Order: sequence, then structure tokens, then C-alpha cells
Amino acid sequence: MEDPLPEQMRVAAGTLLAALDDPARTRAVHAFDDDARRHLEYRPRPRPGACLADLDRAGRKATHRLLATALSPHAYAQAMAIMALEEVLDRAEGWRRGRHSDDYWVAVFGDPARDDRWAWRVEGHHMSVSMTVVDDQVAAAPVFLGANPATVRYAGRTVSRPLAAEEDLARALLETMGAPARAAAIVTDQAPDDIISATRPTAPDRIDPLGVSASRLGPTGRALLDQLVALYLDRLPPELAAREARRIDGGELHFAWAGPTGPGQRHYYRVQGEDLLIEYDNTAADGNHAHTVLRRPSADFGADLLAAHHAEAHPRTG
Repeated sequence: MEDPLPEQMRVAAGTLLAALDDPARTRAVHAFDDDARRHLEYRPRPRPGACLADLDRAGRKATHRLLATALSPHAYAQAMAIMALEEVLDRAEGWRRGRHSDDYWVAVFGDPARDDRWAWRVEGHHMSVSMTVVDDQVAAAPVFLGANPATVRYAGRTVSRPLAAEEDLARALLETMGAPARAAAIVTDQAPDDIISATRPTAPDRIDPLGVSASRLGPTGRALLDQLVALYLDRLPPELAAREARRIDGGELHFAWAGPTGPGQRHYYRVQGEDLLIEYDNTAADGNHAHTVLRRPSADFGADLLAAHHAEAHPRTG
């Protein structure tokens, strides 16, 4: 029987740290309470941790195996395609930026072998996956995946489109809506420049306008909205995805769209529920540069698990 997920992560993190030499381990390991733990940076710039480009074969492989514990098979495939696009983007930019597919960084916060609170992150341009483990429970947010170029075509056919389902399901949902629901869903004709939660360590509890509520959708629209939410939750391993689905079951969901509705134009959407924020934008590079994120505004970076841990370990008296 396969080990529980927290143990899989603990073993994978221990294997990674054992594979690193002393300088790389020093760069990778941070205190759990380090402010760098609450980090979300999907732009191409230096960040805390050890860079895959500086690791040997064993270190890079151990990083990938750690990352794979946090993602379902299809989301891991998306992540690998996103990383490979760095070379495609570098070529398109005339090799000026020096982008490369190993420009991703791994960081471990705390001691996975001994601590009851520890965390890890693999992050780089257009990917940021953060996991926090508290008392053998995994907090799985935020999870950011982007793509530039979002689509590569040849002779009218798609060669590469890692985030296809994320766009297509939302468009299908919009197309099923009647006029009143569609008018409520489209909150503005102009898309924002980026996802609204951006790189902030804390996502907003609520973004207005909310858009259209699931209760105003017909059966087909509601089913498509459920599929869209499931698509993002299913980036996680099955046990985490099922836990998150149970958590939001029965709560009201809202869907909002911003920007034109035609393909190939700059557009944005979000889904909000109880302690749930999903954002998508394709607003740069003339609508060929996508960002997507799954967040829990009250529980990103394990905030809820840490609060419960603190309350149990340090109960108030008097």
C-alpha cells in the first residue's frame, strides 16, 4: 500500500536534501518561520532556494520527484510543458534573455525528518507550487501554472497548448448562459493586466463584482462550472483534490469574466467560493500569454493548519 501523502513528501524531501552538496543544501534549506516561505513569484527573477541549473543529475531528479508528490499526473505533465516553454520563449526573443528550462528553484522550510511543521516549494517563471505540512496534514495552496506562449501553432494546427482545458471549459460555460446570466457574468469589457491576486502572499477574501452565481445557471451551466472547479482541484493528488471538493460542496460559487469573449483576444475569468479563489488571465502578448492560479485566501501557505496547531500547542488560559 502506498504511503500517505505527507510521508511521501517527507521521504521525497529527505531524498532531495541528501542528494545536494553542502553549498546547494545551504541555499535550499530555510527556517520554517522565514518570511520567504510565504512567497509566490511567477516572474523570471532570482528567488529563495537552490536553482535546478546548479544541481547535478541526482539533485534535479530528486526535485522533480518532490514536485510530483504535489501534482496529479496531468498537472505534472502541464508543469513539465511549462518549464520546456522557457526554451521556446527564449528562441522567440532572439536568445536575448538567457531563459532556460532549468531556471526553477527548490526550497525546503524546516526539517522534514524531525519537525511537525515544515514546507517546500518549487518555483520559477510561470510555475509556483507551495506545500505546507503541519501535524501530518498537507495544505496545498497556492498552485500557479502559466504559459508563454500559451499556444504554438503550425499551419492552423495546435502544436502546444498546456492550459487548453482551463480556457476551453470557461468559454463553454459562458456560451451556455442565457442573456441575463451572461450579463451578470461579464463584469467588464476590459480584462485586467494580470491575475488580481498577483504575487501577494495573501489573496483577497473577495473580489467584486462577484459575477453570476451558480444558482442562476441552468443544469448544463452548473455542470460546466463544477467541471471547471474540478479541473483546478484535480491539479492536486487525488486525496487532496477530494478533500477540497468536499470542503466546498454545497457552498455557493460565482463566475466572473472580463474582456472580450472572442478567441484570441485578451480575457480573464475567476471563480470564487467559500475560501476558494481561481483566477485565469490571458492578457499579455496579444492574448497568447496565460496565467492560472488556485488559492485559498484564508488558508494559503497552511494558515489554517498553523492556526489550529498553535491553538492546540499554546492554548490560552485565564
